[in-house]
Amino acid sequence: MNLLELSTLLLSLASIFSIINLRILKLPQTIGLMVLAIVLSLIIMLAGLIFPDFLGYVTQLTKEFDFSVLLIDVMLPFLLFAGAISVDVHELLKDRMTILILATFGVLFSTFAVGTGVYWLVQEPMFGLTSLGLGYVDCLLFGALIAPTDPIAVLAMVKKMNLSKITETRIAGESLFNDGIGVVVFLTLLSIKAEGIDNITAQSVGALFAQEVVGGIVMGAVMGYLGLKLVKYIENTHVELEVLITLSLVLLVPVISHLFHFSAVLGVVVMGLFLNQNIDTDKKEDGVQKAMGDYVYKFWHLLDETLNAILFILIGLEIIPILQNFDAAYLLIIVLVILLVVLSRGIGVFVPISILSFKKKFEKNTALIITWGGLRGGLSIALALNLPDSIGSGKELILILTYAVVLFTILVQGLTLKKIVK
Repeated sequence: MNLLELSTLLLSLASIFSIINLRILKLPQTIGLMVLAIVLSLIIMLAGLIFPDFLGYVTQLTKEFDFSVLLIDVMLPFLLFAGAISVDVHELLKDRMTILILATFGVLFSTFAVGTGVYWLVQEPMFGLTSLGLGYVDCLLFGALIAPTDPIAVLAMVKKMNLSKITETRIAGESLFNDGIGVVVFLTLLSIKAEGIDNITAQSVGALFAQEVVGGIVMGAVMGYLGLKLVKYIENTHVELEVLITLSLVLLVPVISHLFHFSAVLGVVVMGLFLNQNIDTDKKEDGVQKAMGDYVYKFWHLLDETLNAILFILIGLEIIPILQNFDAAYLLIIVLVILLVVLSRGIGVFVPISILSFKKKFEKNTALIITWGGLRGGLSIALALNLPDSIGSGKELILILTYAVVLFTILVQGLTLKKIVK
């Protein structure tokens, strides 16, 4: 199947599933599309019992399709930019230290808590997983890829919750930035895995972490400032040119990031904040002129919705190879890991909020909402698929655990989040 045929299939499924969800299921878009994609995967599996060649063709197509590259290099920058230009940047800047502390502490704590817990589980003889040969760094890699929440899923849910502006901004901002921190931690651990723990020093790890984080933020700020100057120069008179400029900048950030080993995720988010729709770039008698015309923001909203729909259909379809290799013996460890992920997320949020509440005002149960709103999604799956084959047979277990956590957070936490908020 070539690129045109694949794009046609995904867009057609996104349209059909969106209509079914809108008219019949009436679930939140993210959850509805995920449910329908999983149902489609199960139908394909059942059809495979009658037509084995058909299942073999779909499985082969799924394996050949490089989901991780498409998401990390193409879809994620577009989705994060669309999220960054829509968040309330004024509230975010006023509360920037709170958001950065929540994002950084939460990711680091979850990485080591989940990684250590999983390492203990796979080393425990009663689970029969010792033969997989998963080391401590391998388990920390799982902790790092499952720690960041999915800003696409989180933002889609938060917008419909009628939360206060400050709480909504804190949730959205924390989700946008913990993605960048999570990817940096993952890449740092991947470097340790490749070089060997004996060849890594604290200084080299710190330098790599600083290069990714600081470099990504500085690059995003430079690109954002450049983009802001360009769209102000156009003065909203040529909206099609503004669209072209923003598209080229979003594509350019990952290219530069790969060359200099900066965090493309943080770069795109920071650039999006510079071009935010809540920034007043010029005061006029007849009102306020935004950084870009409304047409551009509507274009990015449309692109966000379209890519979001395709993303969750892809997540659902990518589960087919996992289901084929699923072992019922994994059920107990899946339940324990889900509990561990939710608990570590809770501690990673409750501790900084408890400390910050001495100086900052938080709405009642903010920590609970942020904890339960920590949905995982495509980024975690893409990072799991990017794990090196040197991990061995343990990679299959990490993929299964990743999918289990993603499905639980989106289907269970996503469906109950509105009730918890109420």
